[in-house]
Amino acid sequence: MIGSVIRYTLMLALLLPLPALAAGPLLLVGGGLKDDNAVIYQRLVQLAGGSQARIGVITAASIPPSQDPDAGTANARNSKSNGEFYAQLLKTYGAQDAQWIPIDLDSIGNNSNPQVIAQINGMTGFFFGGGDQARLTQTLQTATRADTPALAAIRARHAAGAVLAGSSAGTAIMVGGPMITGGESYPALRYGVYTTPGGDDLSYDMQGGFGFFSHGLLDTHFSERGRQGRIVRLADYTNVPFAYGVDEDTALLVQDNPSLGQVEMEVLGSNGVFIFDLRNKQRGTGSSYALYDVLASYLTAGDRYRPANQQFVIASGKTSLRGREYYSSAMTATGDIFSSPNNSGANGRRNPREFVKVSTDLFDSRSTSTLGRTYESNPRFRVDLIKSTTFDSHGYQGVINGKRLTSYLRLRVDMRPN
Repeated sequence: MIGSVIRYTLMLALLLPLPALAAGPLLLVGGGLKDDNAVIYQRLVQLAGGSQARIGVITAASIPPSQDPDAGTANARNSKSNGEFYAQLLKTYGAQDAQWIPIDLDSIGNNSNPQVIAQINGMTGFFFGGGDQARLTQTLQTATRADTPALAAIRARHAAGAVLAGSSAGTAIMVGGPMITGGESYPALRYGVYTTPGGDDLSYDMQGGFGFFSHGLLDTHFSERGRQGRIVRLADYTNVPFAYGVDEDTALLVQDNPSLGQVEMEVLGSNGVFIFDLRNKQRGTGSSYALYDVLASYLTAGDRYRPANQQFVIASGKTSLRGREYYSSAMTATGDIFSSPNNSGANGRRNPREFVKVSTDLFDSRSTSTLGRTYESNPRFRVDLIKSTTFDSHGYQGVINGKRLTSYLRLRVDMRPN
């Protein structure tokens, strides 16, 4: 074992040069990343070194070829086929090289293979694909959740400045605190929190993920699947004051800003990122779950956030909506605020992104509050959305890259049975 440690230490000493940063950036995608999302793919390549970028693709969260009935065909969607697909795609976006890192459930032993470790040590960035983050813990951590040599090498590369990107499960695994492993918003409010995944119940891993993201809880496929309720419930249960939800085809870039001397986050891509602040939360006293005074901020392309002092910087192309709201009143109360999968439509949910639609409409109206209710009942939960003068709720709107976007800060959210 000592000889192995010495061998890997020597390998780490032969790393390619990287920028002198405290640690490399994180590029956290909410899943559903489209192949033509040039903004995100090009930023990943740029962060990895531009024309000198060498990106390792890790798709261990996908099913292995042995479990894919279409393995070896054009319809294959397993770890190897996904890895090779992303590697080729990253090259089309300008990476000098991109390679699949051959670690998956079929090849767990590669997490200590000297050739694979050497391959990892030659990378200036890494992309973790989607699937199930439990497969990532199985393949890149030991039974006691310690780093395997492969993960230790990735961690060392990141500490030296390499960018880490992830999508869906590849983003979820980056969290350092409690890690969501499953569930829907209504069962989260109705039944609470579990440590064992099962059905639609909210479950989480107490040990967290790989620990690269240390700013709060982290969730993906966020607005499309109405996950506002589940992340707030878990944040309340675990007493974590901040929680982040990243929409599909959207990324949260987390990196050091040397001029500020602190970490700064930036939103990239098609939709938005939620940041929930539970520092002022008030729990209800009844037999059913209720939570009050949660603050929700929704940032879209170009907006920035500095977690050290909770400072928001809205993109220069957006202006305040105060005094120039288009609607006299907010839209009629919705009956599916959390985009329930039980209210199914052609794409699995009849009302995807319902929370975003209702909340952004509120800021473009002269109403001071609106509400939505859960599709499920017994009990039905009511979600009040309030433009608070106490917390200085504020909406902004503008056209970014040809698309009209709405962002808002510090919307008060109350959840209670009704």
